[in-house]
Formats: sequence, structure tokens, C-alpha cells
Amino acid sequence: MVILDKKKTLTGLLVKEAMRKQVIHLPQSASIDNGISALIKYKINAFLTKDENGLPTGVVSKTDIMGAYYASLPLETHLNNIMSFSPLFCNPNDTLESALDIMRSKGVYRLYVIGENRKKVVGTLAYPDIVGLLYLYCNDCEYSHYRKKRKKQADPMIRRYKVKEVMTSFVKACGENDSLLKVMEDLSIYRFGAVLITDKNNHPSGVISKTDLSISYKHGVDSQTEAKNIMSSPVRSCEEDELLEDAIKQMIFTDVHRLFVHKDDPQNIVGVFSLSDAARIRSGSCHACLSSRIKVDKHD
Repeated sequence: MVILDKKKTLTGLLVKEAMRKQVIHLPQSASIDNGISALIKYKINAFLTKDENGLPTGVVSKTDIMGAYYASLPLETHLNNIMSFSPLFCNPNDTLESALDIMRSKGVYRLYVIGENRKKVVGTLAYPDIVGLLYLYCNDCEYSHYRKKRKKQADPMIRRYKVKEVMTSFVKACGENDSLLKVMEDLSIYRFGAVLITDKNNHPSGVISKTDLSISYKHGVDSQTEAKNIMSSPVRSCEEDELLEDAIKQMIFTDVHRLFVHKDDPQNIVGVFSLSDAARIRSGSCHACLSSRIKVDKHD
């Protein structure tokens, strides 16, 4: 097991310890319809495109799919018409610190990991992968709030982080009667992965994510359709005073990337807490490893 030196950020942790080894790729000549099917089947946010020689040529993300939906491109359109060129790479033995530096400076959510021959892609690294790894370390820490509960030990005098200290306070919402075009515009402008949907009383009634939009695109749903027709409900949320570790556990075990945050009443949404927010403070729940926090910029 890697031993963390609390005096340095992520000391001893390498890309190969956090990366996912499954790499999804499609020919760049495949259709948008094929691309959406891959995103849904493998529950991923992006995939690689390759040329006729099997070499990586670009990346297609849910953001790219949403852009194609907004532009009303036919589902038969080839992926090379919407892909982002030049995927960014790192190596398995690179430190997580250096990988995060690339992700921050380039404003990307993921890197692809290449093997020794510099041609074969052997994995992917994204913020959720890093949070998942660090959560395991935090959960096994002597200061872990779960360990204390299991052993029925008295909690030491450690101030634990709460969701409200880490969440994004700005919440962008659309109305149930707003069109999907309006939803896509807001997601693009604010670089969110999902938007809150509210009813006529301004109460939260659902959520629309880029996954929901991708599925609607595939099923031929008109982009002028009202938001209420495709939103997911109920809104998955947590209390602002909930311990950070509990909120992260909920996201990891329910396979969601964000929780809306409420104060006192679930109808009073005051923020959003995402896995990227968790990565910013090292995914821990207390100040015991304050000197080894990760600083991560926000990305959709």
C-alpha cells in the first residue's frame, strides 16, 4: 500500500493506481447514433475516436453530443464532424499531481493513458477516478468517521468538513415549461453537467443531465419539447450540514456525479456538490490531511 506523506500533495500516488483500464473507442466514421449507444451502454462521459489505422484521432464527449443535438444534426452524421481533436495523454507511472496539472491547465475533465510504445491507449483518468481512490484512503484512515463508528470509539477533536464548505453555491435552474433548447443553452453557458428543473412555484421537481439529453436525441425527441417531459425525478439531494464523507459515499455507491444541496427543507436548494468539488479538498472529511489537499478547477 502506498504511504501518503501529508507534507506533500498526493505523494506516492501514480496514475496507474487511479486510472480505469477499460478504454472505449469507435471509428471516427461511426455515426452519432453509434456514439450515443456507447455512452449509454458503458456509462461513460466520453470515448476515443480512431482512424482506419487504429490510431487515436479525437474525443467525443456528452458535451459534443449535446452540441450536435442543439444543431439538429442527423443521427447518421459521422463522429469526425463533432469530435474534439487531439486527445490529451499521460503515462501510467506519471504522478497524479502532474496529471492534475495537465487537466487544470488544459481545462479538461479526463486524460487518456498510453503504454510504453506510445501508441496503445491502456486506460483513462478522470476526476471521479481520483476521488474514488482517495475516498478509499480516507475511509481507511485512523481518523475516518466510519472507522470510529465501527469500533464505537470516541471521536477525536477533529473538525470535519461539511458539504456547505465545499459545494458550489450558484444553482442554475430552468422551468418545467422551458424547451430542451433552453436547457442546452444554459448547460453550455455555465458549463454544468446537469441543470435543476423547477415547477411553477419555483420548487425543485427534477433534473436534466447531458445523459438525459443524449437519450432524447437518440430517440428523436424534438428539441422544442418541454423540460418536464424528459427530466429525472425526484431530485437527488443532501443536507448542507451533512458530513462530506457521507455525501461522497452516496455519490460513489449510487453512481452519480453530483448532489443538489438543500438547507432545512429539500425544496430549498442552496447549492450543488460534485465529484470535482470533492477532488478539490482531497475527498476527505476532516482537516487531518489539510496540507495534502488537491486543488482542482471546475469542469463540466
